[in-house]
Amino acid sequence: MSVNRCVYLLSRSHIRYRVCASTAAVANNTTLHPTRRTFEKLSSRHSSSNSSSRPLDTSLFVPLTLKSDAGGDGTVGEELTQPLDKSELLKVLNRFYKRKEMQKLAADQGLDARLFHQAFVSFRRYVLEMNSLNADFHIILSDICCGAGHIDDIFPYFMRHAKEIFPMLDCMDDLRKISDLRVPANWYPEARAIQRKIVFHAGPTNSGKTYHAIQRFLAAKSGVYCGPLKLLAHEIYEKSNDAGVPCDLVTGEERISVDPEGRLSGHIASTIEMCNVTTPYEVAVIDEIQMIKDPARGWAWTRALLGLCAEEIHVCGEAAAVDFVTELMYTTGEEVEVHNYKRLTPFSVSDHAVESLDNLKPGDCIVCFSKNDIYSISRQIEVRGLECAVIYGSLPPGTKLAQAKKFNDPDDPCKILVATDAIGMGLNLSIRRIIFNSLVKPNVNEKGEKELDTISTSQALQISGRAGRFSSVFKEGEVTTMQRDDLPVLKEILGKPVDPIETAGLHPTAEQIEMFAYHLPQATLSNLVDIFVSLAQVDGVYFVCNIDDFKFLADMIQHIPLNLRTRYVFCTAPINKKQAFVCTSFLKFARQFSRDEPLTFNWVCRHVNWPLVPPKNIKDLVHLEAVHDVLDLYLWLSYRFMDMFPDANLIRDIQKELDGIIQVGVCNITRLIRATEDQPTPAENTASTGLAVLDTPPLKRGRGTKNQRKDPRMTDSSLSSRLVRDGLLTKELLQQLQREWVREQSQHGEDSNSANKGKRKKK
Repeated sequence: MSVNRCVYLLSRSHIRYRVCASTAAVANNTTLHPTRRTFEKLSSRHSSSNSSSRPLDTSLFVPLTLKSDAGGDGTVGEELTQPLDKSELLKVLNRFYKRKEMQKLAADQGLDARLFHQAFVSFRRYVLEMNSLNADFHIILSDICCGAGHIDDIFPYFMRHAKEIFPMLDCMDDLRKISDLRVPANWYPEARAIQRKIVFHAGPTNSGKTYHAIQRFLAAKSGVYCGPLKLLAHEIYEKSNDAGVPCDLVTGEERISVDPEGRLSGHIASTIEMCNVTTPYEVAVIDEIQMIKDPARGWAWTRALLGLCAEEIHVCGEAAAVDFVTELMYTTGEEVEVHNYKRLTPFSVSDHAVESLDNLKPGDCIVCFSKNDIYSISRQIEVRGLECAVIYGSLPPGTKLAQAKKFNDPDDPCKILVATDAIGMGLNLSIRRIIFNSLVKPNVNEKGEKELDTISTSQALQISGRAGRFSSVFKEGEVTTMQRDDLPVLKEILGKPVDPIETAGLHPTAEQIEMFAYHLPQATLSNLVDIFVSLAQVDGVYFVCNIDDFKFLADMIQHIPLNLRTRYVFCTAPINKKQAFVCTSFLKFARQFSRDEPLTFNWVCRHVNWPLVPPKNIKDLVHLEAVHDVLDLYLWLSYRFMDMFPDANLIRDIQKELDGIIQVGVCNITRLIRATEDQPTPAENTASTGLAVLDTPPLKRGRGTKNQRKDPRMTDSSLSSRLVRDGLLTKELLQQLQREWVREQSQHGEDSNSANKGKRKKK
């Protein structure tokens, strides 16, 4: 017998033993994965809503591409046996793929049908395209092709390949442990080391709940206020210092220390995301606790409630959150003391809708849920010889305050306010009557999808409660609607109890994502976060917050070379992804950063074309708002990367100047609307600014039910039909617009004919 033949037989014997051992181990899952078995048993003891019971979304697993010429043993396999026939080999591999036993074994190893198919396609291509295979694998395949081996012997090699292209399969136990979010209270050892006193100040808008909490904050030796908005943090900062209690301001874009030498004060007013959970305080105030259920920002309230290291935690918010907060505090061993408050001034629902802007009175606030409606209504108010203030979410804080001051000033002729629900928090306004222009608001559901829906009772109460506030000149408030048909709907909404809070948001930390990246070094940040959320295990009282904005930014800068921690920080920046200029600026900031080139004041000025001039139309105003957001982004990044964003003070100076320019534009908003109407290409302007038909009576909106939005019978796709169908335009208004259009066109035609006749006479 030749030496080669002896080696061949020994190799076959050794490989056969390895194959049998591997197959047996695969069949006995407990032997291979005792840790996972134990972990899953522990997981099963938790509530049925635990996300670990969900099937894993394997569509998030992106296969890696392997080099087809790597890992072979040269021609050893061929020398020991014979060259493989590719056509015969293809038949063998396809038979292996169709075997149910192999699919079942693969499923036990974490390969569902989707992953099994992807892994097989890659494995087949790998085998057929390799110039040379490992000797032992070559021998196995040769045996099978010759009828001397069993097709199941391919399985260990297939699984080895599958784990190479899907590395997460080999570390699933570790990934599940990293993404275990079931006991978030244990993330904050400093808070758990002390026995905190939890005081819940519960009540509706304008009940004095926050006032009582702030009084305790001011009386304490040290304290932190955590609010949802920069405006609220500014307000507490100013109140505290006016009361003789030194207080610093901390927001994402701003740090103000009252000490000339920069030493920290004992009191801090901050936005909720910026609160420090390791610094000890005597008193902490968490405002608007009901936002703990917010699908995007709820994690910040959860973190503050569980993690603030304070002797007393004063929580302010709706009574609907009392039971939930009490339940949550059971997990930390802390009891909740509840103080209930009633509204200080009454407000009532009117029996009559306004129906026409001619019926407006001083102190009225018309609430809209879109900029288009704000533009339209403010234009119509101006046509009637009245002045109005305008407030919406994308305006800079300084402009909002200036508009609020203008409306509140008894000596100012401006007596009407047109606003979005941005007035629901953070602004003190002297409103006599809230008028809902519509009851339909765009929302983002739990899947991250946008949809139109009727406002909730909580939202309606929050907005309605701005009428007749205790500190305003109106001691009694009133609420009504613009449209008669909406009034009974509003009464029904306000008559319902507020839905109780049932869940709190969580969010993966940078450390958790870094641990994921250690196990999956080839995955993109967006893919890492997707896999994290898919694997995340949470108790029934928690949910993982929507991460669509984070992923949007991660995908945008994926091609830019940044380390993971820097990339993560960039992607947590609060930007408006609807603004193309802001997104472009974000991309340029990241690219400049990756080159290790500081973003100087002069660089930013060139980018935004500073100095800027007052807007001439709505399109200019929208652009200025976007530039203000870009400067906000610079300031936000400057506190995370001081060396690379060195000119924060200079940027803040021009931002204040820009705020003044925007204020001028908003004060002249009706003139800007007229200028927009007079432009020669209104269709283009509408597309670029989002401006709809302006010079029309108030738009009537339906209740926005899903059945209305998805009725298959509505097949007419013309713009006019869709506007009428969605309740954005009545048939009467449509007919009126058509008559006006015909009249304007005929007038335009007469003017053109007159001009042509004049030219001919001159000739």
